[in-house]
Amino acid sequence: MALGVTLALRHLRGGRWPVVGIVHGLLGAVGLGLLVIALQGPRRGDAMGVGSFGIAAAVLFGIALAFGPFIPLLKKRARRFAGLLMATHATAAITAFVLLLAWVSL
Repeated sequence: MALGVTLALRHLRGGRWPVVGIVHGLLGAVGLGLLVIALQGPRRGDAMGVGSFGIAAAVLFGIALAFGPFIPLLKKRARRFAGLLMATHATAAITAFVLLLAWVSL
């Protein structure tokens, strides 16, 4: 997430860091893969009501991962739409991260 914040701040200043963006995407994909592997184990958190948080986090991380590569592609052609897509990407990823923390903590 720190790389994502760095990229967003760099975007607001008009700069580009394509290598950092690629690393950010690869780390996100690896994290999603590890979460999917963790979800294969026994269910956890059902007693506390957070049993489905892990699945919801995986879905939201998947949505964020799907939207991410389109941001630099749209940045040149449709700057406003790229900003909206960036906000959607960040919202999905942050929500997924909070759900993941709740799921893991219980």
